[in-house]
Amino acid sequence: MRLFSYDDPDEGPTLGLVDAADRIVPLPAYSLSAELIQEDGLADLRRRLKPLAGSIGLNRSNLRPLPAVEPGKIVCVGLNYRDHVAEGAGREVPERPLLFAKFPSTVIADGEPIVRPEGTHALDLEVELGVVIGQRARRVPVQQAMEHVAGYVVVNDASARDWQGNKAALRDGEKGDGQWLRAKSSDTFLPMGPVFVTSDELDPVAGIRLRSWRIPGPGRPGAGEAQPMQDGSTADMIFSIPELIAFISRHITLEPGDVIATGTPSGVGVFRDPPIFLEPGDRVRCEIDGIGSVENPIIDWTEDSRQH
Repeated sequence: MRLFSYDDPDEGPTLGLVDAADRIVPLPAYSLSAELIQEDGLADLRRRLKPLAGSIGLNRSNLRPLPAVEPGKIVCVGLNYRDHVAEGAGREVPERPLLFAKFPSTVIADGEPIVRPEGTHALDLEVELGVVIGQRARRVPVQQAMEHVAGYVVVNDASARDWQGNKAALRDGEKGDGQWLRAKSSDTFLPMGPVFVTSDELDPVAGIRLRSWRIPGPGRPGAGEAQPMQDGSTADMIFSIPELIAFISRHITLEPGDVIATGTPSGVGVFRDPPIFLEPGDRVRCEIDGIGSVENPIIDWTEDSRQH
């Protein structure tokens, strides 16, 4: 099952079914998060879909997308792809998952701007498979972990590499923050696509292709032309989704609607030679086969309409 979250001009936030023609059939539900917190929420939603068989869907290009889910928390995993570990000189494969978090205020929809905050000059992208939790997970064994997965979304783990302390992003005399809070969790730093795909539709172990592109803005070399950045597969993950859920849930209770951002493949801007960073006027697109994409413009903090 593939679901699409959008803002209906009359009804407000609405959930729709993506049909075989890639059109959106409105559902009697307003959000995926609200469905997930109900007992047997997805199963009940499937039952409510049956009377809608044969309905004519809406053209998705006419709909304003919303993030697929509204997570209470986002747990992120660093260095979880072998090729991404290898592209950073001197890094070793971690012995256990490297965790950090993002706030709900990082989540924005497809088309909304990523704001480059005041003080950073090294904004970067990371396409990631987001795992949406469907049932509360606390001290879950690996063997039972997938029972707690509702499905998957595409996210972009936007990052300020200078604040993160990456040497290639630091100018003379600069130092990183020493931790990743600002670098990873500034407002707008987690664009999320509108499409949610149930876990029975995809197999990350077999390999799902993840890609990202940078589209330079006006006046920059290659303006308007999508430049490939990342092209990887979930088969390259170091820690599998069941292993991540088991590890995280030993210490952090995962609730329905929470998201685990499972890491990114190689090709990020900071490790290019020379490094490539996102500038105001650019656009960034992240795409995962079988799910869809999220694309966002970059603006400077001085252009942010959310000033107050």
